[in-house]
Amino acid sequence: MTVGALLLLQHEAAQAPGPFDINTGLIFWTLIIFGLLMALLWRFAWPTILRSVEERERRMQRQLEDAERARAEAERLLGEHKAILAGARAEAEDVITKAKTVAQKEREGLLARAREEQDAMVARARREIDEEKQKAILALRREAVDLAVAAASKLVEGNLDTAANRKLALDYLATLGREGGAAR
Repeated sequence: MTVGALLLLQHEAAQAPGPFDINTGLIFWTLIIFGLLMALLWRFAWPTILRSVEERERRMQRQLEDAERARAEAERLLGEHKAILAGARAEAEDVITKAKTVAQKEREGLLARAREEQDAMVARARREIDEEKQKAILALRREAVDLAVAAASKLVEGNLDTAANRKLALDYLATLGREGGAAR
């Protein structure tokens, strides 16, 4: 490079602003652009941003209030549900107790009826046994009388004249009469 080019570069470097140099023209235009931008934002964008933020706040507040109402309603319904459930349990226990009482009474009634029927059957069986016993006694008496008559007729046919045979038949008939009277 030549000496002239070096001098030119040195001169330009001396006139170039450094990082700590203050450029008043640049500051002026920066402030004006910043002010215009702030005025435009203040006029057009800021109300829209504020409205959306306020709307969001209101929506969140409504959601919180709705959530609080829903929580209160849920607590109320839970209390009602617990009360209904407790009432249903108490009612179920009452029904079970009543059913047990009714079942016990029914059981006792059935047992009493069964005992009565059993007693009636035993009494009927005893009556029937007594009736059959009386019938058997009568049948035996008739048979005894028939046998006595047959024996008497045999004796009478064979030895009608002997006084001993006659006395024997009369004694036999007399004993039959006594036994018949005693059995009755």
